[in-house]
Amino acid sequence: ALAAPAPVPAPQLQPAPELSVAQPDDDADPFTRQVRWLWQNRGLPGRTIVVKATPHEGMPNDLSMLLRASEAGRPISGLTDADVAAAFSVDVTDVHIEEVVRQYGREGGPAWKHVHVTPDANERRRKAPTAREWWADRIGAAGGPVPGSEFVKEVRDKQRKVTHYIAQVPDEMGEPRVNQHALAAALKTKYDEGRLFVTVDGSQVLVSLWDSSPLAQVFRATRELLTPDKDGRWVTGYLGNGQPARNRVYTDRGAAHGLFVAPSGGGKTQLMGLHVAADALFGAVVMLATEAPDEKTAALGKHTARYGVGPLYMARLLRVLVALMEIRGKMPWEDGHVHEWDATRPGCPYRMLSAYLDEFLSAARDGLYGAEIMELAELVSVKGRKYGVGLKVAGQSIYVQDGFTQLLCENLRENCIPVVLKVAPKKVTSMFTALGISSENIPDPLPRSFSPAEAGRIERVMRGEP
Repeated sequence: ALAAPAPVPAPQLQPAPELSVAQPDDDADPFTRQVRWLWQNRGLPGRTIVVKATPHEGMPNDLSMLLRASEAGRPISGLTDADVAAAFSVDVTDVHIEEVVRQYGREGGPAWKHVHVTPDANERRRKAPTAREWWADRIGAAGGPVPGSEFVKEVRDKQRKVTHYIAQVPDEMGEPRVNQHALAAALKTKYDEGRLFVTVDGSQVLVSLWDSSPLAQVFRATRELLTPDKDGRWVTGYLGNGQPARNRVYTDRGAAHGLFVAPSGGGKTQLMGLHVAADALFGAVVMLATEAPDEKTAALGKHTARYGVGPLYMARLLRVLVALMEIRGKMPWEDGHVHEWDATRPGCPYRMLSAYLDEFLSAARDGLYGAEIMELAELVSVKGRKYGVGLKVAGQSIYVQDGFTQLLCENLRENCIPVVLKVAPKKVTSMFTALGISSENIPDPLPRSFSPAEAGRIERVMRGEP
């Protein structure tokens, strides 16, 4: 039997694929569509969808995404760096998630996130970071040596052989917090090498890294350094950070006094030599008295107007100063009037006089003349400045209990810049506090060793060398 042919079914229109939330028909660019397919295949991490994806120029694997929650009106709460890193097969440190701030014409808030995936940029940053990136990663990061600080600039001083780094901390973070030991490690030095110095000024931080410690250098004394300027200032020496330290031959109150403190052999006589030179270069008359004969003091005395040894000589010098003050108080100036001494005022009939008293405390303990020496020194310290008479006291202590009177110590301190040499580390704070120095200006003790020649101590011990 002939079978009847089977009826041909009428062609049916296939329904268009339904548009998913993850793949909306919004004319997105090809790159965004590719990222959307990947994001969908990874299960829409954090229940989010890709609104826009942007590649980073010159970085084949880096991109940024604008995400929103897949459910309207829900915040993005479950998305982590690890979720994104797993989706793109990169390291967690290569992912950065940001809040989206609302802008005109675009939504924002908790239902939106900005995500940056930057494996190429991070690889370049690890291998060849810019100065700003290096500072942010190694120093300004949370838990770093100067947390929250932002790199401003780097300055190299070739002449002084020091590199300065300037950084800024946002005002809302308050005063910068600096961990000097961690900072030294980040800069590949050691805190005790004396090469690293930090200066904090408000919200700014200056980090100075020397090629070799300034403490291991010798700065030659020159006429240029020792000649007082128009304000009576001259360079006494250099601080541990290589910064010039200045002293004065006069102040706005009158002739400057002086206070030099150091243990025996600590360098007081050399320091006095610098001050004598500065006074002489200013045009002052210089006199020197010491409690006991000394080779260096005697050599210095040859360059002064008067030099003598012993408590009696010191007492006689102080009597001269008191007598001169009385005479000068009655001497009329060029305008016919009597004035207090002022280095900036013309018409003064007398020269400034600077008197140096070495080993003062020993002389002040003398059985015959000690009481007179202390009494006259107090008088000169109170009134001398008004008559162009400066009193420079050198000794081994500034403590009242060691022989100083409170009045003399305060008068000298108020009208001079004290210089302290070779203080035992534990005494630094107490000595500067006794001098009335505020805590923020009290220096740290010097490092135990700051010369390259001091290295290799362990090897010397092992070889039995001295």
